[in-house]
Amino acid sequence: MKVHDYHSGNRQLQEKFGTRNLADKMAKRASETLGANEREMIEAANMFFLATCDDRGLPTCSYKGGDPGFIRVLDEGTIAFPNYDGNGKYQSMGNLLQNPNLGILFVDFEGQQRLRLQGVASIDDNDPLLGEYHEAQFIVRVRITESYRNCPRYIHKYRMVETSEYVPQIGRETPQPEWKSNPDLQK
Repeated sequence: MKVHDYHSGNRQLQEKFGTRNLADKMAKRASETLGANEREMIEAANMFFLATCDDRGLPTCSYKGGDPGFIRVLDEGTIAFPNYDGNGKYQSMGNLLQNPNLGILFVDFEGQQRLRLQGVASIDDNDPLLGEYHEAQFIVRVRITESYRNCPRYIHKYRMVETSEYVPQIGRETPQPEWKSNPDLQK
């Protein structure tokens, strides 16, 4: 966030809690590009949280997961990721078709780091990257408008135990979750 982007609500709380100078200094660290450390964190990530808003401005947040490398840094200002089969609602992706602004939060629970991205998304079901992602429906590219490290102090330390059996893998058909076979959902 650039210093001039703080709105009256931000400033009201910064003044109340005496953090205005700190916030202004932190805002100067935001960038529209990714450095080597950010690139490394993104490309090693096996999950992220995606925030979108619908055409009314109502927010939603979703979890996106895959194998490390499923999020690609295409250049210092662009990332891409696939959309895989989900619950069929296309809530986040449909939101992006109506309002392409998004927020992404990467959390490295083992290394206790956070990275926030703001950006503008585009969806392309003919993207040249599509063939590189087994079972992907389409590719989402994000032009980064803001990138910044976030305070890690409340990140709990977790370790990866097991990859979800539903992450697409070359050489096998991804199993369907049981809930999708529920007769009540088939009507």
